Amino acid sequence: MSLSSKHQCREIITKAICGKGRKFSTVTHTVTPPNNPTSILGAWIINHQYEAVAAGDGIEVIGTYDVNIWYSYDKNSQTDVAKETVSYVERVPLSYLDPKHRASTVEVSAEATQEPSCVEASVSSNGKSVILRVEREYSVELIAETKVLVKVCAQRHSDFEDKEFEFIGGEDGDYEDLDFEDLEDEL
Repeated sequence: MSLSSKHQCREIITKAICGKGRKFSTVTHTVTPPNNPTSILGAWIINHQYEAVAAGDGIEVIGTYDVNIWYSYDKNSQTDVAKETVSYVERVPLSYLDPKHRASTVEVSAEATQEPSCVEASVSSNGKSVILRVEREYSVELIAETKVLVKVCAQRHSDFEDKEFEFIGGEDGDYEDLDFEDLEDEL
């Protein structure tokens, strides 16, 4: 295409979000405290840390968190807190992936849209351990360089000079005032 033609198309290399994904999961952990638990008084997850890495056609979230379980033992006459650090790898598939991204420029990010939280804690059937059900959710993005096709005009804004634009509204900026009494509260 010659430079004298009215319009041209060019490819621009830009950094863009080339992939996205989201995953909700429920996992089960078994913690065996030093004493046989009678009942569970509370369960917390703290110190959550994670990072994201590209893994094939998805993103892996690699992390750790501490599980703290407050429990009673010896027929509910004593209490203690059991602590355990849990390591995990969560593979998040990409629901969208631009196949034309430059693989050598890939950066990934992950956000915990729901921090790991214990939704259920119970004493196991053998009475020696605690079973925890944990929910967590991640949203991930793959950022990379990709090509974008853009239209280039030879003359600056010349296409708009002979156009007329019609704006909908009152004449000369004369708009009716909004009557707030006619609006209903939806609360």
